[in-house]
Amino acid sequence: MNKEIRKFDFEVRAKRDEQHGTYLEGTPIVYDAWTDLGWYDEQIQRGALDETDLTDVRFLINHNTDMIPLARSRNNNENSTMQMTVEEDGLHIRVNLDVENNSEARSLYSAVDRGDIDGMSFMFVVDGEEWEEEESEHPKRTITDIEKVFEVSAVTFPAYEQTSISARGLADALESAKASLESVRAEKRAIENKKKRIKILTQM
Repeated sequence: MNKEIRKFDFEVRAKRDEQHGTYLEGTPIVYDAWTDLGWYDEQIQRGALDETDLTDVRFLINHNTDMIPLARSRNNNENSTMQMTVEEDGLHIRVNLDVENNSEARSLYSAVDRGDIDGMSFMFVVDGEEWEEEESEHPKRTITDIEKVFEVSAVTFPAYEQTSISARGLADALESAKASLESVRAEKRAIENKKKRIKILTQM
């Protein structure tokens, strides 16, 4: 199981109201948005979350799995401190923060409210993908199915995949994508070779 991390400059907003108290909301996964990941472009296809396992998802800061989660969605029920909804444009979340009893929640809310943190990220497993222009130097990858989302984070450097925060996750993701692409290329070459053999045999 190869876990991948994506960090983007997706809007995250700090809000307060009587119903939800102090909370953040944002869209960590957006459909049909091409992103340059270095040696290939990638997008998440509309509908990729239709069958995704969202039964237990944590909300963290900068993917720090050593910290106590600031919120958690369990089966996305009404008692969960993070609510998740899959909409036409992607995954939307609302995170209720305990700013009175949790100093990290209070600091995060302040940072988002001030605009010091303005991005979100997610850790996930791919279950379906398609490659285009796979023989080129800069192919395109479309993620068609996400198997599971493990956690969502507010992130300090949303636009920079090469930062130390995500370096390990990015390296693993790139190696996984490379292996997948090589498999697609090999399968395509095998089909072409088979077609050539059949053509030769029919001409004999």
